[in-house]
Amino acid sequence: MQEDYPRNFTGYGGQPPKVQWPNNCRLAISFVLNYEEGAESCRLDGDPSSESFLTDLPGTRPLSCARHYNCESLFAYGASSGAWRLLNLFDDFSLPVTVFACGMALERNLPLAQKLAESDHEIAGHGYRWIDYRVIPIAIEKSHIRKTLEVIENLTHKEVVGWYTGRHSENTRRLIQEMGLLYDSDAYNNDLPYYIDVAGQAHLIVPYNLVTNDFRYSTSPGWNSPEDCLQNLRAAFDCLYREGEESPKMLSIGLRGRLSGQPGRTEALRRFLDYALSHEDVWVCRRMDIARHWLSHHSSHHDQDAGGNEQLPQSNALDLSITE
Repeated sequence: MQEDYPRNFTGYGGQPPKVQWPNNCRLAISFVLNYEEGAESCRLDGDPSSESFLTDLPGTRPLSCARHYNCESLFAYGASSGAWRLLNLFDDFSLPVTVFACGMALERNLPLAQKLAESDHEIAGHGYRWIDYRVIPIAIEKSHIRKTLEVIENLTHKEVVGWYTGRHSENTRRLIQEMGLLYDSDAYNNDLPYYIDVAGQAHLIVPYNLVTNDFRYSTSPGWNSPEDCLQNLRAAFDCLYREGEESPKMLSIGLRGRLSGQPGRTEALRRFLDYALSHEDVWVCRRMDIARHWLSHHSSHHDQDAGGNEQLPQSNALDLSITE
């Protein structure tokens, strides 16, 4: 036994806690809108190159000496059109989502910030910039976290209780815990929340998912069409809904305005919502709702070891480094 090994392969050991979602639902579905457009790397902001990752120009290698106008335009589409289309879709169904929001992105789109302020959607922190914080000094990361919280609260008048960096550092969890946040989602290793130890205190993880996630549109192999997305989401739903009769789980679905906000792709999401909501006992909720439910109904002593010691870097996390 390697008791001091920082990675955990056991989780709940095949015996997840008995979950009782509100109204005895069999499945909790969390839709996430990643709002990053305007906070990505860009020569205009003094970065070495413009971002090309997670766009409809997969495989593009940006020049370090010039702006990438095509990629900039794709990000602008996500902010000016795609994000609105997705939010309107969820308005049509009267469903709440969690928005992983970059502080700089919100600062550059005040009409969207106002839309979120008037909504029931949760706004979680996603870093001030959409950059790789694994290579950022701790003092700068700390100041970016604090600034992100201030921007979100000032522009949307909502308290931030959750966090997802995506490319987090070994310091991120300790920093957000020090700032009083309830949970983070920088993990992909379970279908249920769990607690970990961070600096001697229980910290809640509400895991995210990179399979039911629209970044698959920008990878190869990935989703070649909206039908691929629809089939993937329906298959995941069917599996978890069936399991939920005995052992309820959660399903996370990640979206971006520049990807899923394209018309045909949004239409696939509409069809998935029609399908999922045709089933009984489905809870579509915000991640903060899942976190608060877990904190109220599940003791940290029961599942403290489900995720391992995450004070150390997650060496098993997917490499999402920016190509420069």
